[in-house]
Amino acid sequence: MEAVVKVGGSLSEEPKVLIKFCAKLSQLAKNYGLVVVPGGGRFADVVRDSDEQFNLSSSVSHRMAILGMDQFGMLLAQITPNSCATYLLGDAKHLSQTEAVPIFLPSRLLFKENPLKNSWEVTSDSIAAYVAGMLQASKLVLVTDVDGVFTEDPARKDAVLIEQLSPEELLKFNKRTSVDRFLAKLLLEAPVDCYVVNGKYPERVEAVLAGQQTTCTLISAKK
Repeated sequence: MEAVVKVGGSLSEEPKVLIKFCAKLSQLAKNYGLVVVPGGGRFADVVRDSDEQFNLSSSVSHRMAILGMDQFGMLLAQITPNSCATYLLGDAKHLSQTEAVPIFLPSRLLFKENPLKNSWEVTSDSIAAYVAGMLQASKLVLVTDVDGVFTEDPARKDAVLIEQLSPEELLKFNKRTSVDRFLAKLLLEAPVDCYVVNGKYPERVEAVLAGQQTTCTLISAKK
């Protein structure tokens, strides 16, 4: 398995950007074995709002947010050429070998296994890392709407892109980043090179898959 690619819901805030990225994914699938894990986007934001209003239990909010990922995954399947949504990891792996774009809907697997902490610290980033471990993927590519992990909130002018860091360094990071807080723990348990890439520039994702240098953050599994 070449790579698990998480498509962040933040890209859906600019529909033309997301459509262009999904078209590129379809092209890349002809040369690389890919499995796509959807983010949560607005679907997960609705759950956050409901949690604030109704003080949901952590298990209920966690499951609702995962269902939000399923919904975004169905959207991705609608707009990605030559794609297929599936709830089964085995089917996703098989489809990745056929030049198709398998979009893995995670709810059935995660509801059955419940392998991750039920908390807002766990988002689609960590779920994608878990799936990458299950599939023994060579790379985990987290596609978002910023260039990678920064020294400060990416919205700040003094924020500087971090080109490479280790899971241990990420674990000690106490500032808001473009990845969730639980990701570092999973990368320590099941090491895989993780790239945080801006999906507004699809050629950067292509460069990562090809092993070429590009603008991104590498969270390296190598000691």
